[in-house]
Amino acid sequence: MNDYPIEIRRHSAAHLMAAAVHHLFPEAKFGVGPTVEHGFYYDIDLGRPVTPEDLAAITKEMRSLIGQNPAFVREEVPLEEAIKLFGELGQTYKIELLNDLKTKGTTRVSNEEAQDVDPQNVGTVTLYRTGEFTDLCRGPHVAEAKDIGDGWKLTKVAGAYWRGKETNPQMQRIYGLCFENAEELSAFETLLLEAEKRDHRKLGKDLGLYSIIDEIGPGLPLFYPKGAMLRRTVENYIQETQERRGYEPIWIPHITKSRLYEISGHLQKYDAMYPPMQLPGEDAYYLKPMNCPHFMMLYRTLPHSYRELPVRWTCTTTNYRYEKSGELSGLTRVRSLTQDDCHVFCRPDQIADEVNLMLDMISEVYQTFGFKNFWVRVSTHDPANREKYIGDPQIWNESEKALEKLIEGRGWSFAIGVGEAAFYGPKLDFMAKDVLGREWQLSTIQLDMNLPERFELEYVDTDGQKKRPVVIHRAVLGSTERFLGILIEHFAGDFPLWLAPVQIIILPVADRHHDFAHGLKRELDGLGLRVSVDESTESVGKKIRLAEHFKYPMMLVVGDKESAGDELSVRRRGVKEQIVIKKTDFIQQVLNEIKTRQN
Repeated sequence: MNDYPIEIRRHSAAHLMAAAVHHLFPEAKFGVGPTVEHGFYYDIDLGRPVTPEDLAAITKEMRSLIGQNPAFVREEVPLEEAIKLFGELGQTYKIELLNDLKTKGTTRVSNEEAQDVDPQNVGTVTLYRTGEFTDLCRGPHVAEAKDIGDGWKLTKVAGAYWRGKETNPQMQRIYGLCFENAEELSAFETLLLEAEKRDHRKLGKDLGLYSIIDEIGPGLPLFYPKGAMLRRTVENYIQETQERRGYEPIWIPHITKSRLYEISGHLQKYDAMYPPMQLPGEDAYYLKPMNCPHFMMLYRTLPHSYRELPVRWTCTTTNYRYEKSGELSGLTRVRSLTQDDCHVFCRPDQIADEVNLMLDMISEVYQTFGFKNFWVRVSTHDPANREKYIGDPQIWNESEKALEKLIEGRGWSFAIGVGEAAFYGPKLDFMAKDVLGREWQLSTIQLDMNLPERFELEYVDTDGQKKRPVVIHRAVLGSTERFLGILIEHFAGDFPLWLAPVQIIILPVADRHHDFAHGLKRELDGLGLRVSVDESTESVGKKIRLAEHFKYPMMLVVGDKESAGDELSVRRRGVKEQIVIKKTDFIQQVLNEIKTRQN
């Protein structure tokens, strides 16, 4: 029985890997080797790329070291002695970290493993020796190499700039997995294979949903008819769900003068805006990265009384953010993102009711899409970095406590995320798990008492005096594009009937059945169903296989019998047996399944 926490074993595996690299490649220089979710990595510099053959050799050497079972020996040495030691070893990256420790009091590398001290009181630093390998590390580690166990595996190599800066040398980042035992490792690898099958980037291409085209630009997806129908179905459902709760649609443009973002604070605090467009004789214009300032200005143009509050406005609209190209990924990280955005302008005494209305909606939506396991992060400001935020610290504290109390009242699992707030207010971030247990951030609710002040928003209260409203920002999907990527993987592209872009595919047996097939299509189209006809000259068997490939929920095979009668031959995707059913009964069943949004 191994009693070491998995994080310590993962950290130790990273350092054992570095020891193996050092033994095989004495000229190697080392950066940092922290733990990550499910495993670890180490940044190394061989002066050349790491090959698959290198990875196999490093794995073999790690196993050999575990067999030798060296101890992880901790030492405290004076800082100057450590600098001299790593200088003799030629470890320039470690020397840079130690010099930072000497002058700045930290060896921090992008929030990864670090030793922080008061630069005025730098005394000693912690080293670990594993056989012939010496590393700068605060630990802790396992006692001996065998304590790491057998649940580890090296997986891949990727490029990584030293300390995350593009101007620094590029290193090779070797990743590994590490679990409690070999059985857990194997189970996780099986999960990875399933996740690979569900990858929305592959399925998006295979199912003809969307494409990202070089000539248009990275992070700017375009949707084919089936993909456009999928996103319309999702967005229409959200709009229907919120409008029956009293939310009203508005519309806003996609560009604006720079003055708007000076008022809101985005120009000072938000770093993902595209550069401005300077028009001759006019102010600079920006593509909007956020919708909130437009909502604020629209509210400000009208007089408001306490009687009409809350004002609930929504707009499904696209924003544009300059995300780094290396961070873009299919639909889940894009530069053009469409938000189901909502802003509620209310009195302070209405906050609880309005947030609870949003929580009801989020709960219903997750249930509909099959996201049954979620928790909430109460994202607060970081008091140690006040310069990142706008507004009065007391207002921040009051807003954060109000949100926390509302989630506590629901009995939902939650955690505090210090430093995760928006620059203008705290928020509730909803973290949901898909069918593979992977966690995604979806909805958000933000409580804002700062932008109403900056935009001088008002309403006339019961005493006839002008007061500031509170603004609650809300998005259920987060962004349509990202949600669709998650949804594709959640269902593996095998969408339920109500959600499928094409719900029914009609398969004529021969050319003479085409007229009947198209007549049936027109009838089903008239009922609001999404229907297609396969007019190819392929055999029925090939047509069925193609329909399965494109994951159409229902297939109607029509031949002489179906053309002459009132019964249909129906196949459900993934079911070999074909059933015969009256057309009226089939239509009733299908419409009921769609109406109830069965998954």
